[in-house]
Amino acid sequence: MQQPDELQLIEEFKSGNEQAFNQLVLRYQEKIYWIVRRLINDHDDADDVVQNVFLRAYHSLKSFKGESSFYTWIYRIAVNVSLNELRRRKIRKTFSLDEEVHQFASHDDTPLQQLEKEEQHKAIERAIERLPEKQKKVFLLRYYEELPYEEIAAILKTSVGGLKANYFHAVRKIGEYLKRETH
Repeated sequence: MQQPDELQLIEEFKSGNEQAFNQLVLRYQEKIYWIVRRLINDHDDADDVVQNVFLRAYHSLKSFKGESSFYTWIYRIAVNVSLNELRRRKIRKTFSLDEEVHQFASHDDTPLQQLEKEEQHKAIERAIERLPEKQKKVFLLRYYEELPYEEIAAILKTSVGGLKANYFHAVRKIGEYLKRETH
């Protein structure tokens, strides 16, 4: 017996057949997991993100127009949800770092040195937030997640050369911002 193609399953789902969506999940969950897993290093966190990807797909599938394949469509959802998770982690990490600076400051640092480190950290975060969206994404994936340019290019659907230029400009803008802030 031949399996129904993805467009047929989507149409069945749109007509109210919940099982059709389950078949799409079974067909693509492993591929989506490995996309997410490359971005999110922790297995359990990647599982949570994959669940969120399929949840978002479930709620959005009725508006799927078929202008791309289902896989391309859900791949983009997976990348966006993963990037949102990385952004959320970065923010959480920033706040936890701020708390650690206050709670576990080095005994070698004077209060002035502790304050300077905290201000420098906040200035870097402000500089990153000021970046244009594309430069910010490239910077976060390259600097914080340490992904190779080729992988970032696949995620953001752009050329490696363009990514290198965006990363260069992001680093330059962060440096200029920090110079203005400290002088």
